[in-house]
Amino acid sequence: MGHAGMAATVVRYLRSVGSPTSAPAEREPESVDALPRPDLRAVGDDERAPVSPAEFRAVLGNFATGVTVITAPPGADEDGAGGGSGGGPAGFACQSFASLSLDPPLVTFMVARTSTTWPRIARAGVFCVNILGAEQGELCRSFAVSGADKFAGVAHTPAPVTGSPQLDAVPAWIDCRIHAVHTGGDHLIVVGRVVAMGAAGEGDPLLFHKGRFGRLAD
Repeated sequence: MGHAGMAATVVRYLRSVGSPTSAPAEREPESVDALPRPDLRAVGDDERAPVSPAEFRAVLGNFATGVTVITAPPGADEDGAGGGSGGGPAGFACQSFASLSLDPPLVTFMVARTSTTWPRIARAGVFCVNILGAEQGELCRSFAVSGADKFAGVAHTPAPVTGSPQLDAVPAWIDCRIHAVHTGGDHLIVVGRVVAMGAAGEGDPLLFHKGRFGRLAD
C-alpha cells in the first residue's frame, strides 16, 4: 500500500472512532473546570506513601528551576483592583513552569488544588507567564503571599492578546489561552496555548535551589 493509501486508511479509521482529522479552529477563551476529577489521587487513603513529604521536598530541592509569576485579568464576574481573593487581576508565584510543545506552541505550569488564585485564572480562561530576572526576588515574594493585594505598587500593562497583566521589567513573557487541565495528585497540570510572547534578551534569570533564590555564576 502506498503512502496515499495508508493516509486514506488512517483518516477512515479516525472518522470511524469519532476522532478529529484536523486541528480545531481557534475559539475565544472560556472558563474551565478549576478542579477536574477531585476524587483522583495517586495514593489512596488506606495506602502508605513510599516517601515522606519532607524527604520528597529535600531531594527534589536539588533540582534548580527558574521562577515565574502567572497572571490573569479579572474574570467576567470580577472588577476593581486587587490580586488576592477578591476582584481585579489574579497572580501567583510559580516555580513549576516548562515549555511543552513546539507545534502547536504549548507551555505548562503546575498549581496546588488548594490555591485560591487558580479558580480565578480558570474563570478568566487565559494567563500570562512572567519570567523573572535575577534582581526580582522581592517581586516573587510579593506574589507568593496569600490574601494580599499582590499588584499593589507593581507596574504592569495588558498582554497583547489576552489582556493578562504583563509585569514591567521582566526578561520575558508568554501570553496564553488555557488549552487543557489535567489531574496530578494534589496538584493540577495546566497546559496553555501560546498566542503571543516577547523577551528583552538581556539579564540573568532568577533561580530557585534548595529553598533559596540564586543566580547564574560566571
